[in-house]
Amino acid sequence: MEMDMEKWRHVFKLDPDKAIEDAALEAVCESGTDAIIVGGTTNITFDNTIDLLSRVRRYAVPCVLEISNVDAIVPGFDAYFIPLVLNAQNPDWIFNAHVKGLEEYGPFIKWDEVFVEGYVVGNGDSAVGRLTESRTPVSEEEIKAYARLADQMLKLPIFYIEYSGTYGDPKLVQAAGKVVHNSRIFYGGGIRNREQAVEIARWADTVVVGNVVYEELAQALATVDAVKSTKK
Repeated sequence: MEMDMEKWRHVFKLDPDKAIEDAALEAVCESGTDAIIVGGTTNITFDNTIDLLSRVRRYAVPCVLEISNVDAIVPGFDAYFIPLVLNAQNPDWIFNAHVKGLEEYGPFIKWDEVFVEGYVVGNGDSAVGRLTESRTPVSEEEIKAYARLADQMLKLPIFYIEYSGTYGDPKLVQAAGKVVHNSRIFYGGGIRNREQAVEIARWADTVVVGNVVYEELAQALATVDAVKSTKK
């Protein structure tokens, strides 16, 4: 599947650990979204990841694996996102886990399919916040510093602001946008309706919609057109 991440405005994120019926999955994949990201924090296994991939593969939409567990790396995705959690206080989520993964899989990696995300976790009470021991809350000046770290120092393709279940402050996304020149700004977390999707789409390059898929599917589907019709 050919993919051009630079054109992505809207992405759905699906969790292998959460059940989704075939009809709902079809609606998501046929919604006009630019891509599906498969990823989560807890109970991510090879089996539930490959199962979700096989179901998404019925549809003509790019499918990306966001790697949070090296034991759940599944071949066959169009690309692989690897998060570096920039505000993690647990060093395993900055580089240690990545070195371990490279020791095992380094010779087999197709680097043109790999994209590293400079992640900032904004919700310290979330599963990912607790797992990575992320330093929160994040101020506007801090988000600018993290954005410069990802964009100018590390030259990462993606700067990802993640609020994981809670709607974050759009001012932080706007602040990051003022200092980022090359990284693509992703935002994910707590988007539950068109209005929130539009508010974030004014500042983020790519808007990621996740939990609401499992809670209010109609609201989730409405975010696709809302984001794509909003100029950044």
